Amino acid sequence: MSGPVSARSLAARLVLGVALLLFSQDIGSIRAQVASPDFDDHFQRLTMRLDYFHSGGMGEEILALDRVVSDGPWAGSLTQLVDDTNLGKYLFEIIDPSTNRVIYSRGFASIYGEWETTGEARRRHATFHESLRFPWPLHSVQVVLKKRDDEGAFRELWSVPLDPDSRFVNPAPPPAEGRVWAVFENGDPTEKVDLVLLSEGYTEAEMGKFHSDVARLVERLFETEPFKSNRSEFNVWAIDLPSEQSGVNRPHVRQFRRTPVSAEYNIFGSERYLLTFDNRRLRDVLSAAPYEFVEILVNEEQYGGGGIYNFQATTAVDTEFADYIFVHEFGHHFAGLADEYYTSSVAYETGDARRPEPWEPNVTALLDPEHLKWGDLVAEGRPLPTPWGKDEYEEHARSIQARRQALIDRQAPEAEFDALFEEQRRIESELLHAMEHSGHVGAFEGAMYEARGLYRSETDCIMFTRTDYFCRVCQRAIERVIALYSS
Repeated sequence: MSGPVSARSLAARLVLGVALLLFSQDIGSIRAQVASPDFDDHFQRLTMRLDYFHSGGMGEEILALDRVVSDGPWAGSLTQLVDDTNLGKYLFEIIDPSTNRVIYSRGFASIYGEWETTGEARRRHATFHESLRFPWPLHSVQVVLKKRDDEGAFRELWSVPLDPDSRFVNPAPPPAEGRVWAVFENGDPTEKVDLVLLSEGYTEAEMGKFHSDVARLVERLFETEPFKSNRSEFNVWAIDLPSEQSGVNRPHVRQFRRTPVSAEYNIFGSERYLLTFDNRRLRDVLSAAPYEFVEILVNEEQYGGGGIYNFQATTAVDTEFADYIFVHEFGHHFAGLADEYYTSSVAYETGDARRPEPWEPNVTALLDPEHLKWGDLVAEGRPLPTPWGKDEYEEHARSIQARRQALIDRQAPEAEFDALFEEQRRIESELLHAMEHSGHVGAFEGAMYEARGLYRSETDCIMFTRTDYFCRVCQRAIERVIALYSS
């Protein structure tokens, strides 16, 4: 048993306690400085855009600098400079060479990253154009681009020094194209998430239709949680960019078009996958507006769309399912959400027996059920994996896919596809919402184009079927990205 504490001993303990407290505050301050560099110490409020070529195929991957240009005023956060979301197949970092500190970073995905998972990438080479956008550095920096390895860790792929005062860096303002207008505005772009919608395949005479399509689709997005509860954290802009002809390029049905940013169907041979490969042109047009995220509205009735994390999303506006496509594809683009469906045909090669944990926040390989990445949302006693009516669902899905292929083979009108998809939506909703664990978070096998070995968090979600809501895991992932860009 210890005796009474002397005044000297007590004083010593108090001094030590104060010292430890101050030390811990210093450590906290250091950590805060590492996590959040001071914007004005490193950057001015302009946007620098580094364009590069991403080439590869047949086991090779090569990156080469194209140009460095001004991309307009800086609209990104002034405080959330370092990306801690761990999203994206790629990550770029802006490093201050004098301290070797990361002063800005963002994760992203790319068309090249998708293309290299197709069978074509094993047979030939291809080149894609890409961009990195970041605040304009005050001093020389090192730009480092990283890619995930087979274990999911980021490894350096490419690095280039960048002197903002170099004669090879073009600070001239970007040329203004199109007409920018505010759909709604809630504050300074540096304190809000900035989304821009771009017209594609609308003639000058159809700009009124574009404005109506913008209003309809934006309203649909912000009727959906968690966007509904966070509407005040967004600014939404639009760009009128007229086309010479109505519609976009649809090479699979020989409808050929030359549109302002070259959006087209039949990406990777998939008749409904809709993107633009013309990144340089797209970025030049978008520079007229403050933005972090973009959705291209395509003036077509053929069901189609696409979404790539932190790059682009597209929606065909006149299909019966345009509202669903707009929100679903924005989920990919905004929060890196994976497709949770697995019965539709895709261009990517599937069936890989090796299953590293996906970086996408809404899919898991369930390698360690005790540490499931959304485990805090799983109720005690819920089985992992979680049983569901998988066999019954797959039998229904096979029937739908066979009927869909028959429509494709005879080039049926879009109305017949829409009728089939509506029937599918109705039956799947009834089926999935009647299951034992429906409405609860667990780990349901079948996701990300794989029937075995990958799991989604709920029986249903807008990333799985044509329903109208995000599951709880997807909602949380979206809220995390909102926090990265808003005040």
